[in-house]
Amino acid sequence: MNRKISLFIIFFILSTQLKAQNFLPQVVSGKIERLENFQSKYITARNIDIWLPNGYSDTTKYAVLYMHDGQMLYDPAQCWNKQAWNVDDVASELLAKNKTKNFIVIGIWNGAQTRHQDYFPQKPFEQLSQTEKDTVVAQLQRAGKTTGNFQPQSDKYLQFIVKELKPYIDKKYAVKTNRENTFIAGSSMGGLISLYAICEYPKIFGGAACLSTHWVGTFTLENNPVPNSLIKYLKNKLPNHKNHKIYFDCGDQTLDAMYPNIQMKVDNVIKSKGYAKKNWITKYFPGDDHSEKSWNKRLNIPIEFLLKK
Repeated sequence: MNRKISLFIIFFILSTQLKAQNFLPQVVSGKIERLENFQSKYITARNIDIWLPNGYSDTTKYAVLYMHDGQMLYDPAQCWNKQAWNVDDVASELLAKNKTKNFIVIGIWNGAQTRHQDYFPQKPFEQLSQTEKDTVVAQLQRAGKTTGNFQPQSDKYLQFIVKELKPYIDKKYAVKTNRENTFIAGSSMGGLISLYAICEYPKIFGGAACLSTHWVGTFTLENNPVPNSLIKYLKNKLPNHKNHKIYFDCGDQTLDAMYPNIQMKVDNVIKSKGYAKKNWITKYFPGDDHSEKSWNKRLNIPIEFLLKK
């Protein structure tokens, strides 16, 4: 009898934990709809948390903001570090003040163990020499980001967004499907993949917000070929400034301390490609660290910049 009770208790605890993982994030405004375990032929299945603003209606057409690290966007209580972007708060306030177009947010969960592979820009990695690739792999191994060889699969991740997720969103929700109303955003490695997305699919995405962009790719500046490879890639692949917007920022604490000098070099490339105040912003935030708390404080700036009426 005691054994049966013990087994029942264990089963109850496990089932409760599994159910808790499926609870929708609590939001201050609007509502969340979840595409649970969204299947892909390109990458691992993952949840998609879609934020719809108050008053969402099928009779209105909305712009779309795709965001990476979807499990960190809405509800601090469900985040591993108890911090979140609180996108619903920021977006709702901007909409209430009539500062942006009507829009919805597509929060794409990261793949946990596959996150670095999914978000690391593939073509800049592939243009490295074999010795440089070995250096990058060794640095990622030391950082615990890979146990064996490392091969980015960001091209497949972007195919998932463009060829599978976006068509689904375009069909199911009342959205504008053109480039002028399709944007992508993220922080850290999510900033890198957002930039990569607008470069690889300039006809799909009209703007990218790249917060605390992880230009180093690994976790050291010493003997690191990644920043130069990314800059070389941008010189060749930045989309036309006439119909795209790009936002960058960074702080100078914790991981962000590695970014300002590289960001300044990137800024020079951006300028050389004709980008100016109308379609490009880079902001520096002394004292800000590499955290959702910092990104939340300044998230209103890129959202308003990209989605301004």
